[in-house]
Amino acid sequence: MNLNIALLPGDGVGPEVLAQAVKCLQAVEETFNHNFVYKEALIGAIAIDKKGVPLPTNTLKLCKEADAVVLGAIGHPKYDANPDSPIRPEQGLLKLRKELGLFTNIRPVIAHSSLVDKSPLKKEIVLGTDFVIYRELTGGIYFGEKKLNDEGTVASDLCEYSEKEISRIAHLAFKAAKNRKGKLTLVDKANVLESSRLWRKVVTRIGESYPDVVLEYLFVDNAAMQIILNPTQFDVILTENMFGDIISDEGSVIGGSIGLLASASIGEESALFEPIHGSYPQAKGLDIANPIASILSVAMLLEHFGLIDESLAVRNAVDKALKKEIVTPDLKPNSHFGTNQVGDYIANNIVDIDDDFNINDENIHLGKSTII
Repeated sequence: MNLNIALLPGDGVGPEVLAQAVKCLQAVEETFNHNFVYKEALIGAIAIDKKGVPLPTNTLKLCKEADAVVLGAIGHPKYDANPDSPIRPEQGLLKLRKELGLFTNIRPVIAHSSLVDKSPLKKEIVLGTDFVIYRELTGGIYFGEKKLNDEGTVASDLCEYSEKEISRIAHLAFKAAKNRKGKLTLVDKANVLESSRLWRKVVTRIGESYPDVVLEYLFVDNAAMQIILNPTQFDVILTENMFGDIISDEGSVIGGSIGLLASASIGEESALFEPIHGSYPQAKGLDIANPIASILSVAMLLEHFGLIDESLAVRNAVDKALKKEIVTPDLKPNSHFGTNQVGDYIANNIVDIDDDFNINDENIHLGKSTII
């Protein structure tokens, strides 16, 4: 397969973790005889510094022409410390999602058995957790009309949804549930919000077309509690933009590190893949950032294009690294492995699937070169 992939390294550790993801894509190319073409562009704080805007015109053009977009991370403390700044790095990502029509965010939440002791929750609670959140991405309160009175004392944000916006993501979520464990949970606030009542009406009607999928409903406050009390009960969670933003970040802590979680943002013609962690500017250049979320993001990219064996090869290589504790210090405080070493190990194990003869376990745990 030939794919044109736009790379947006972004800010902080974004370029470092994205580089490891590209190593893995190159390993997939070599192993499975594909051809991927990569082109880089600016986004976020670095784009503001160099071009004056968080999403330059040439970046948007590149992304629209690409088959897929892979993002590193965006954000910088100088903007976080100034909430009144009229230009912010995050505006670049929001505009990119809107321009590409990326209406569905897909975020898997998995508790790896080898890492359950890293979770803030008890082992017996998180073990076996494997669900995915489908979050609507281009509607709702984030994109609704915003008002502030002249005195700056009264503000409002309009939460607005159409049946079309709800329907298109609902079908994707039901199809995903049908191919998983057959259960979909709609998270809303239908007891008080008219927009949530529309969500419930539309999703209920669509659910009749998927008789093999069990449809359940949870108010968002209860859902937030249940994700902590009993995360294994969930299969596919479907929700609107703001609720999805909140509960997906909550779900990210279940696995023990935000550096493990990937995401995909899907539209009718475009797709963007990114780790959910921030730019982590304190770690920039220190070779300590966890690249696994970025690597799993390109596994989602491969799956999106129907390259199932290729995606599985990446995931298996990641699992191998986790089991052998070839991880960065966020997962093992005394780890000798850095961002680049973890990326190299995972990429090498895509090329040599299930080939342990050239791996020296003693050298692995001494942090020395592992490939003979």
